Amino acid sequence: MPFRIFCRVLGMVLCSTALTAYFASHSIGTVVVTTLTCSLLLQLAYFASVLFLIWRTGCVSRAGQRAEHFDSCKEPDLDEVTNESANLLQRDKMLAISLLLP
Repeated sequence: MPFRIFCRVLGMVLCSTALTAYFASHSIGTVVVTTLTCSLLLQLAYFASVLFLIWRTGCVSRAGQRAEHFDSCKEPDLDEVTNESANLLQRDKMLAISLLLP
């Protein structure tokens, strides 16, 4: 949301709160207290929403790390196992031949 729109919406909310409080009580003191209270509640809601977004981002990143961990722990493919065993046999043969040579 652009900053100008945010400021306009905030101003409209605070002005409507002030007008409602004035028409309900006809007291400037009540208007000031009510408007400040509304402003404080808006700030608390904003702070809580930022904390929620930070918490949700942390949960998503932890879930991603867990998914990566489980992907790396999957069982190897049968072709991979046979290729590795063939490579080990070839290496053992080469080692045995090199030991026989003087």
